[in-house]
Amino acid sequence: MTEIAGVRAAQLAAQAMQDKKADNVIILDMRGVIVDADYFVIGSCPTLTQSRSVTQSVLESLGTAGVALRSQEGRRDNKWILLDYGDVIVHVFLTEEREFYNLEKLWADAKRVPSDGEID
Repeated sequence: MTEIAGVRAAQLAAQAMQDKKADNVIILDMRGVIVDADYFVIGSCPTLTQSRSVTQSVLESLGTAGVALRSQEGRRDNKWILLDYGDVIVHVFLTEEREFYNLEKLWADAKRVPSDGEID
């Protein structure tokens, strides 16, 4: 099992979310914006069932890649689940919660990262 980190871990998380049909999956480069993480991966789902499936997909994908989960906030019936992998923070929202918290606007200074390539 090869350990990955940084942008590759973020891209792997984004792919796992897209594989389960999460909506509007984005990666934000948080370096220089906050000190707690290098990347945010954000996606949303219309239902709790899909949110659980997306979360499980990320956990399995990054776990297989050797990326250790540090902590998880939110569980089965939460509208916002946060997976902390250290350099990468994954946010799985229900659609309404994502619109309410609007992390993309809150962190507007962060550059977007292509989900399938290196950043500039």
